[in-house]
Amino acid sequence: MSNTPVKLKLAGVKKSFGSNKVLQGVDLSIPTGRSLVVIGGSGTGKSVMIKCVLGLITPDAGSILVDGQETISMNTKERARVMRKFGMLFQGAALFDSLRIWENIAFGLIQGRGMHRAEAHEIALDKMKDVGLGRSVAELYPAELSGGMQKRVGLARAIAANPEIIFFDEPTTGLDPITADVINELIVERVKDLGATTLSITHDMASVRKIADDVAMIWQGKIIWHGPVKDLDNTGNEYVDQFINGRAEGPITMAA
Repeated sequence: MSNTPVKLKLAGVKKSFGSNKVLQGVDLSIPTGRSLVVIGGSGTGKSVMIKCVLGLITPDAGSILVDGQETISMNTKERARVMRKFGMLFQGAALFDSLRIWENIAFGLIQGRGMHRAEAHEIALDKMKDVGLGRSVAELYPAELSGGMQKRVGLARAIAANPEIIFFDEPTTGLDPITADVINELIVERVKDLGATTLSITHDMASVRKIADDVAMIWQGKIIWHGPVKDLDNTGNEYVDQFINGRAEGPITMAA
């Protein structure tokens, strides 16, 4: 793995909102083709970190490299080119209620890439098959699907353009354990098929152990541990140990 090129690298990334210092120097490096899952409690900066990578938020300081190229200072045209490398599975799937399922999957192809609707429709049907959805679902609307099926649609949309980097934001939130495991299995299979690099954030430790090659924990705006998922139970870090075992007692305390 040491000779594998780095796909995504964050160095000293900081972001504050007024007096609230959310990111206080985040350092992360993800080699090409690896799956990194970032864990940490609510409000520790996981979502802000991903938004910084996506360019939705501009960091106050630091560097974010994609394929060795600095992205923070990019203009709109350059940013659009880099964004073509990204796919995203949002928390709660975040589907468009007014669009049919195939249109949701093909949204980025049509709106972002100017693809003809007929071509995008065929790609959407192929991606639906990849996530275990039948063609009959294509003409339905999100409200007609279960939570698990909506997640499958969200995954199909995330991989529709065969992205090089995929972000997963709490991919199993709100799902029962069996459905969550099915979604995790689909994520592993589809990521492997694409050879994609992934960055995920989740509280679900079963999901972490299923989809991660490597794990990092963020605490008070900094990465306090980063290593292979196989070492997760033997980190020697009391913060990680408390979090992965869900214990009330430990150095992590709830804010009053």
